[in-house]
Amino acid sequence: MYLNQVSSGQIVKIVGINSPDDIKRRLMEFGMIEGEQIKPVLKAPSGEPTAYEIKGALIALRSDTASAIEVEVAKE
Repeated sequence: MYLNQVSSGQIVKIVGINSPDDIKRRLMEFGMIEGEQIKPVLKAPSGEPTAYEIKGALIALRSDTASAIEVEVAKE
């Protein structure tokens, strides 16, 4: 499944990032690395972007970027 498909408040774990190297590098600088937990917390009224909590920070991503981040349900 991909990050843009995750319901608000659901905690998932990053499995991989399928995007060009420059975008992948930028996402990794934000802490989006394999094995890290992330959850959607707030969606803009217009539907985009969505704010995701990762490592105690909120990062806003558009759906096209979030659709490149492969995730799986995190074990509690």
